[in-house]
Amino acid sequence: FRLKLMAEGELKDMEQFFDDLSDSFTGTEPEVHKTSVVGLFLRHMILAYNKLSFSQVYKLYTALQQYFQNDDEKKNGIDESDMELTNTEELEGKMEKEELDLPLREEEISCSGPLSQKQAEYFLSQQASLLKNDETKALAPASLQKELNNLLKFNPDFAEAHYLSYLNSLRVQDVFSSTHSLLHYFDRLILTGAESKSNGDEGYGRSLRYAALNLAALHCRFGHYQQAELALQEAIRIAQESNDHVCLQHCLSWLYILEQKIFDSCVLLEHSVNKSLHFGLPYLASLGIQSLVQQRAFAGKAANKLMDALKDSDLLHWKHSLSELIDISIAQKTAIWRLYGRSTMALQQAQTLLSMNSLEAVNVGVQQNNTESFAVVLCHLAELHAEQGYFAAASEVLKHLKERFPPNSQHAQLWMLFDQKIQFERAMNDGRYHIADSLVAGITALNSIEGVYRKAIVLKAQNQMSEAHKLLQKLLIHCQKIKNTEMVISVLLSIAELYWRSSCHTIALPVLLQALALSREYSLQYLASETVLNLAFSQLILGIPEQALNILHMAIEPVLAHGAVLDKGCAMFLVAKCQVASAASYTPQRKTEALESAILNLNEAKTYFTKVDCKEQLRDVLYFQARLFHTLGKTQERNKCAMLFRQLHQELPAHGVPLINAFK
Repeated sequence: FRLKLMAEGELKDMEQFFDDLSDSFTGTEPEVHKTSVVGLFLRHMILAYNKLSFSQVYKLYTALQQYFQNDDEKKNGIDESDMELTNTEELEGKMEKEELDLPLREEEISCSGPLSQKQAEYFLSQQASLLKNDETKALAPASLQKELNNLLKFNPDFAEAHYLSYLNSLRVQDVFSSTHSLLHYFDRLILTGAESKSNGDEGYGRSLRYAALNLAALHCRFGHYQQAELALQEAIRIAQESNDHVCLQHCLSWLYILEQKIFDSCVLLEHSVNKSLHFGLPYLASLGIQSLVQQRAFAGKAANKLMDALKDSDLLHWKHSLSELIDISIAQKTAIWRLYGRSTMALQQAQTLLSMNSLEAVNVGVQQNNTESFAVVLCHLAELHAEQGYFAAASEVLKHLKERFPPNSQHAQLWMLFDQKIQFERAMNDGRYHIADSLVAGITALNSIEGVYRKAIVLKAQNQMSEAHKLLQKLLIHCQKIKNTEMVISVLLSIAELYWRSSCHTIALPVLLQALALSREYSLQYLASETVLNLAFSQLILGIPEQALNILHMAIEPVLAHGAVLDKGCAMFLVAKCQVASAASYTPQRKTEALESAILNLNEAKTYFTKVDCKEQLRDVLYFQARLFHTLGKTQERNKCAMLFRQLHQELPAHGVPLINAFK
């Protein structure tokens, strides 16, 4: 009866109903006790009603009227045949079907009517947790946005729904929608007065400064650095006016990110770490230490000092149970060891992270390790396996990455780049330059510098020397400008190889010495070893093989310990060439021993080249072995090598360069 009175009456009747509910708890003998089950339910209902804004109250009233009218229509629409139905299951099935048909209308999209406040909060928290920990189990971007639109259609002032919409838009790199949702979130946060109730007038200002800070972070993420700087200046100004040191520390961290695009901001970062520790912000302090370590790694600091700094940050992580930062720290160590060319140590760190159990409790069936750290480590793991010739294992790792991080996820670009690079290296090893060339476009889309470098490699392999040289020179200038030292050294080595192929051996020496100086200055041990191998080859070409053998001992050990299989094969092939060239002045007996030792080294090189299916290099080794066997008078072995050489030679195009002039 009361429901009918409210539906057929006015808004004030519903208001009177809730006033009467409040009166039922008053008096010496109240109708309902506050601590009873019914009392708790009524108090919860009154509290929820009092939190509603005027527009929400009006929507509740109209929904109540609609519900009552629909109920009357259902009762009046039942005909005689329906009245004769005695099977209650059929009647319930008909009602359920009618209820399910209602949400399918375009103008009124909802799951099963408007969700309660608790249901909506649970849905939002669940989806936010999934987006953070296991994005594959969250709703698809389009489906999630549809559900959020449902919530916002019923309650436009639901700030948390706007924020989840912002996170959902970031998944698909939608600049307009993410900015729109972020601004709406902070607008609603201020308008509803959620913070001002708990923090007084300070809540209003807090929302404003964090709104500006989040807007700066959003612009920075999409590469809009000028807009990000303006928003960050606004956040700093408001935070200084309010004397909010915590907000200022967050601003300082983002200021470092923006300023490092322009100049070396190491001092700014150190100041940020010290201040964060002073104000008791371990998360920010640890992130600052991680950034400082990364910056100093690129600056060529010693690995032991960097690891000591990471050890100090790990103490902070374990002390405060910051599991996400523990993962980041291990991924950082993996990347640093890769940068320094210590693949064994990088592999160890990658396995450590993959075998770790997270400290953070998550729901059943939700994986905590679907973060960027795990994506980085798995990508390195795939590349390490591919470098050692384990292409099947690398494919399994990449397959797992594709399942864990689907193409529409925010970290998918990581495995996409590594997948393209591994395919490129396999195509180059196999001599399929047209396939490698087709992969360059995909690599360039994900990383322009890597794409241009690989385009030059393809041109060099196709004997288009002038085009490759122009491209490498442009890339060298660009990498020197942005201080990408690792790529600078790789480009210098490629330029030196171009000079060899053009028979300009003396011009290659200054280029190689420049690369060696850079690699030693920045502690890039593996690149330094590779440069020494190139210098040894130059000395071999210039007619001083004994000196080449001497300096090979400086580089061969790191290459065999940490190098890729292809580099190991090239190193052993070079050792054999130097041994043969040095044996020219030996006595007959000593010469025979040197040639037999060279054959053993060629066998090892042949094993390495076979492992990575590098047919072109394998053909050169077989040719060289056949010549040595012929010199030693071993006809049967010579004929076997000659037959294998002929088979490969018919498959592959002519090299175009004398075999002694090719190091790689």
